[in-house]
Amino acid sequence: MQTHFSLTALADPDVAQSEKIIRACVHCGFCTATCPTYLLTGDELDSPRGRIYLIKEMLEKELPADARTTRHIDRCLSCLSCMTTCPSSVHYMHLVDHARAHIEKTFPRPLQERLLRSLLAFVLPRPALFRLALRIATPLKPFAGRLPKRLRALFALAPKSLPPASDVDSPQVFPAQGARRMRVALLNGCAQSVLDTRINEATVRLLTRHGVEVVVAEGAGCCGALPHHLGKVGQSHAFARRNIEAWTREIENGGLDHIVVNTSGCGTSVKDYGFMFRNDARLAEKAARISSLARDVSEVIEMLDLAASGATPRLRVAYHSACSLQHGQKITREPVAALERAGFDVLPVPEGHICCGSAGTYNLLQPEMAGALRARKVANIESVAPDVIAAGNLGCMMQIGAGTATPIVHTVELLDWATGGPKPSSIG
Repeated sequence: MQTHFSLTALADPDVAQSEKIIRACVHCGFCTATCPTYLLTGDELDSPRGRIYLIKEMLEKELPADARTTRHIDRCLSCLSCMTTCPSSVHYMHLVDHARAHIEKTFPRPLQERLLRSLLAFVLPRPALFRLALRIATPLKPFAGRLPKRLRALFALAPKSLPPASDVDSPQVFPAQGARRMRVALLNGCAQSVLDTRINEATVRLLTRHGVEVVVAEGAGCCGALPHHLGKVGQSHAFARRNIEAWTREIENGGLDHIVVNTSGCGTSVKDYGFMFRNDARLAEKAARISSLARDVSEVIEMLDLAASGATPRLRVAYHSACSLQHGQKITREPVAALERAGFDVLPVPEGHICCGSAGTYNLLQPEMAGALRARKVANIESVAPDVIAAGNLGCMMQIGAGTATPIVHTVELLDWATGGPKPSSIG
C-alpha cells in the first residue's frame, strides 16, 4: 500500500513502524474471509483491510481519531486471524495496538464510556480489588436489567460464586518430584487467579509431577494485556516492567529455563515484551530475554514425557483453539497432541479459526457482537457432540461456558487428571 507520511511523522518510531506495516498490505482482501466482525456485519470497515485504511488516513494525516475510526477499531477483537490468513505477513497486531493508543490519546469518548474503560483497566489487573468487585456484583445480578445498557454486560458475566484465593498463587517455589528436569517461572496472572484457581493448581501439579521446579516470582502479576488493548500504554507497560524485573531477578538468582504462561492471551503479550520495549535503552535487552524464554504451557508439556495413568475414560474432547494461541502464537498442534497422548479423543470443531467473542474485555465493551460470536461458536462445538470442551485461555472458557451446558475445562486440567491428578470438578 502506498503511503505519504511526512518526515516529521516518521521521526516517531511508533509511526515509522506502523508505516512499514501499512506498506506491506497489498489490498488482496484474503483477511476478509476469516475476520469475525466482517463475517457478522459485511462492512468493509469492519475488516482488517478496511481498518488499515482508516488507520493509514488517521496517522498519515496526523489527525486526532474521529468517531467513525474509533467505532470500527473498537469493534476489532484483535483475534489476529487476519495475520494467519495474510499472504504478505502484515503485522496487524502491532498496527492496531498503535491505533488504539492513538485513539486513547486523541479521541474524547463520552464520560460514561471513559469511566467504564478506566474501571476495567484499573480493577481487572488487581486480584484483590477484582475479587472485591465481584463479591459486590454477584448478589446484584438479578437487578442488572435495570442498569444502563453499558453496565449490564459486567453483571451478566459475573460468576455465581468465587473460589477462595489459592495458596498456589503466592510467591514460592514448588520443587520437582524426582529428578529435576527444568526450572520455570509460572505467570499466575490476575483475573485467572480470582475466577478459576483450579487452572494454576493443575498446572503446578502437572509440571512438578513430571520433574519441573515451578517458581511463582515475587513481584510478578498482570501481564499488561488488558490495559494494553484498551490503548492505555502507560499502564500496560508498568505491569510489564514489573514482570520483566521480577523474572530477571529469578534468572540471576536461580536461573530459569522457561517462563510458563497458561493463559494464551497473556502469553501473546509476554512474547511481545521485546517489541514493546525495543526503544527503551534500560529494558530492551531484559525484555527481549524474557520474551525469548516465554512459553505457553502446551509448549513445555511437549518437552516432557507425559506419564498417562490409563485410568481416565476416553472422553470426546472438543478442543477450542484460542485465537491468541493459534493466531497470536502460532500454536495449534501441541495441545491436541498432548490430549491425544493422554488418551482423549480430540474432535475437530467446525470454524475453529473463528473467535468466540471473548477477546479480553471485548465481551464487556461490545456485548452484542460478542454474543453473536459466542452463539456461532457454541453451535459449532455442540455439532460434534463432545463430552467436554477444552481450551487454553480462561477468557474463552468463561465466554463459551456461558452459552452451553457442556462442561469446559482448561487443557492442563485434563492432562493433570490423565497423569494422576484429581478429576476436574466441572466434569460430572
